[in-house]
Amino acid sequence: MSEREILTDYVYKMVASLVQAGVENVVVSPGSRSTPLAYAFASTKQLHMYRQVDERSAAFFALGIAKATAKPVVLLCTSGTAAANYFPAIVEASYARVPLIVITADRPHELREVGAPQAINQPNLYGSHVKWSVDFPLADDAAPTLPFIERHIARAVAIAMSAPFGPVHINVPFREPLLIDFRKELPEATFKHSSMGQLIPSMATQQELSEIIRATKKGFVIIGELALDTDLTMMWEFVRQLKWPVIVESLSNMRSSVPEDCLPYMITTYDAIMKSEDFKALVKPDTVLRLGAQPVSKFIMQFITKSQPDAYIVVDEDPMFRDATGASTHFVHASIGEWLTQLEVSETALEAAYLAEWQDANDIALEYIEHYSDGAIDEGAMVSRLLKMIPNGSDIFVSSSMPVRDIDTFLMATPKDLRIIANRGTNGIDGVVSTAMGFSQGNNRETYLLIGDLAFLHDVNGLIASRYQECNLTIIVMNNDGGGIFSYLPQSTVEAHYEDLFGTPTALEFFDIANMYGMDYIRVDDISELSVKFTTMKKRPMRLIEIFTNREENVYAHRALWNRINAGLKAWQS
Repeated sequence: MSEREILTDYVYKMVASLVQAGVENVVVSPGSRSTPLAYAFASTKQLHMYRQVDERSAAFFALGIAKATAKPVVLLCTSGTAAANYFPAIVEASYARVPLIVITADRPHELREVGAPQAINQPNLYGSHVKWSVDFPLADDAAPTLPFIERHIARAVAIAMSAPFGPVHINVPFREPLLIDFRKELPEATFKHSSMGQLIPSMATQQELSEIIRATKKGFVIIGELALDTDLTMMWEFVRQLKWPVIVESLSNMRSSVPEDCLPYMITTYDAIMKSEDFKALVKPDTVLRLGAQPVSKFIMQFITKSQPDAYIVVDEDPMFRDATGASTHFVHASIGEWLTQLEVSETALEAAYLAEWQDANDIALEYIEHYSDGAIDEGAMVSRLLKMIPNGSDIFVSSSMPVRDIDTFLMATPKDLRIIANRGTNGIDGVVSTAMGFSQGNNRETYLLIGDLAFLHDVNGLIASRYQECNLTIIVMNNDGGGIFSYLPQSTVEAHYEDLFGTPTALEFFDIANMYGMDYIRVDDISELSVKFTTMKKRPMRLIEIFTNREENVYAHRALWNRINAGLKAWQS
């Protein structure tokens, strides 16, 4: 066989193995060393290939597709620093538990560590931030090579899709020449499939959990961001059976499409009511059960830490379970599933007054928030109105910092069908535009991105992807000319260097960016314009809505709302 035939067999065996393992989407960052695989991906009709020339943005784009589809997405780049630019998204995928198959093309072994161009130390490049890493052999005609490739691809995808989901890294060296023969059909697979097990707690664990719940007089459930493949019907059935207060974070996607019989248990204003010391003393729990990731609200987590409940039970699909409070007493290694609805919890000792206290406080806070949303003019009021205007059946990708906190404050439990998505693995503002664009590609619903001006600037070159494939996305930028989140932190009390180091104003507006990328542009200077301008018919798939707000007014308005809620709770308790 010629070198070209050997290389062709090698790359098409990789592609066939990925397709056999369930991969449907590939994001390619074009480069020379990855040419053989890029050709094979582009010529395979079973795959949908996306392009993004910026590797950093490409990786977040792939992350977004994987979040939308809950399926593994392949990333491909050339050798050298191209691979290093994938790192931020890989870190996010690791902590957010998103399945990525990262393939980095590499120089052959004889060109490593000898000063060859575009050659860095790529094996194990991502360290502990990937679940598994492998350095593939060079293409050759040795009998074991293709079976090795096939089974290690199957292993890689199985590891990425085992609980908890996460990224894996395949480093593939290629010798020149890099050209292949295009093939219309993939080679037949000899490895058929990987069967993944279910993480179900033992009967003894289920019995212990049932006993703790039944004996609890004061307890609540926290539902954070859930694993990508979670069946929410199981969660709703558990809520019905348990009848406890449920602290439900917006990223759990259990604040929307709420069944009517579950509405009484949904507590959505916990961040506001946890600012009341009197209320916290009133509802100190015996038991807390947490399902999913830790919530955005630091106040609810501080409450648990200070309360030190007799039982703080964390259910997590990763044995390295998440507990930043240091207060957990029990860990259940399991995925959300039918076992949860089979717990014997129908007759609990929970005090009726305890549930009523949570419900009453939630109702009081809701009333203040609704009144505030109708009359205020700051970012929070803008977000509240946007949530009412965004059509049913839509998805909202939310940036970290203030946008996700405003969503958490102003999205109330509703039968309306809205899904909230964010990059909260590491809570960064990098790559948010690209992730939202990728999410919109893997999604068949109308998608909106809510983002601040600094986060938008941080990843504005992610919009390049729209030049290679049509993207359908409405980007809503809250432009308060700087880092609004710092205005709520202790740094804001020190005037010296605050604006230079934390406020970081840029005085930039984004009309020219919208024009550059062929987007509709809508400017909103006042809340009175929001409704008319937001409902303007889209002329192009991409739309940028820039809303101008004031950082100081935002802080004042938010704190005034919290103070009114606190006063209302005092009056209720007196």
